[in-house]
Amino acid sequence: MDKTQQEGRSLWVWLCLLLILILSGFSCYLIQLREGLSITGMGRDVSWGLYIANFTFLVGVAASAVMVVLPYYIHNYKAFGKITVLGEFLAVSAVLMAILFVFVDLGEPSRVLNIILHPSPRSLLFWDVFVLSGYLILNLLVAWQTLKAEEHSEPTPKWLKPFVLISIPWAVSIHTVTAFIYSGLGARPFWLTALLAPRFLASAFASGPAMLLLLCMIIKRTTGFDAGRQAIEKLVQIMTYALIINIFFFLVELFTVFYSAIPEHTEHFRIMLKEPPYAVYIWFSLILSWLSAFFLLYSGTRKNEWVFMGASIAIIISIWIEKGVGFVVTGFIPSPLNELPSYSPTIPEILISIGIYALGFLFLTIFYRFSIKIKIKKG
Repeated sequence: MDKTQQEGRSLWVWLCLLLILILSGFSCYLIQLREGLSITGMGRDVSWGLYIANFTFLVGVAASAVMVVLPYYIHNYKAFGKITVLGEFLAVSAVLMAILFVFVDLGEPSRVLNIILHPSPRSLLFWDVFVLSGYLILNLLVAWQTLKAEEHSEPTPKWLKPFVLISIPWAVSIHTVTAFIYSGLGARPFWLTALLAPRFLASAFASGPAMLLLLCMIIKRTTGFDAGRQAIEKLVQIMTYALIINIFFFLVELFTVFYSAIPEHTEHFRIMLKEPPYAVYIWFSLILSWLSAFFLLYSGTRKNEWVFMGASIAIIISIWIEKGVGFVVTGFIPSPLNELPSYSPTIPEILISIGIYALGFLFLTIFYRFSIKIKIKKG
């Protein structure tokens, strides 16, 4: 069997696996439609769980596309020429998944129509849907037109430049509005901090490049398409510095909370850092984050492929936990009645989440397959 046949077989196996996961998730979603959100682990005390945790994480992945768009289109950084479109298509897939997580979290599909048919400028959820939809269109437009120009060996059309410029602050806006949804809830002291939006962006600019980096390495091994050493090293640098800033923001938050000793704030952090099972996840996340920063800071280990790939995986897991158990769930504990409610996702909830990820990666596979064919053809 030659290399082309082997690649074709691997692709079909991957697509079949994704379709199985999508069907499993959709079957569980049909049960959720019939039974309601009672099949999930959420309830009166913890009303946001796995769905919103994934939504928050994926909005960050989508926003991180700006870290390759800005250097390439604005500063003419040619090294990112091979991966900018890949970053934009990753953003498109991440936004699609984020919107789907909001969709399943609302329970009734008709509630989604309320946002569209009865828009309210006073609602942060309305603005979140607005900026996500706009960002989806902008990235799809810019990536598609750039790829089309590359296919025909033509320069990128000049009329596209304003859309590129708009997409840069728009990328920042999608995660800022997401942060405002949380920090605007004054009754939840854990989220009531002006540092939330910067923390979200810092973590996004670490996890997004980490995911793009892993995808580039997988593509290199499966298709032979090489993003280039300079581009990979620059992505690793971006990921490293963003991770360090995220760690710094977390430490600043710890100092502010415990030095001020406001009971409503310290109680959330005490539970997060000391109460099982939450403390187990949080400390695991912190250890992964700190170890990754330690190895990536040293240029000798940072340039080692296995080191930065391992660090990328660790960063993705760490930030996913940070924006899941460490952020969404902890914000509800303790409850307004000073109780310690527990939350753990159910099997249907997990399968629905996996199904959404599978659908997102199905779109991403199609986008990447088409993009890489053109890039390999054009050399």
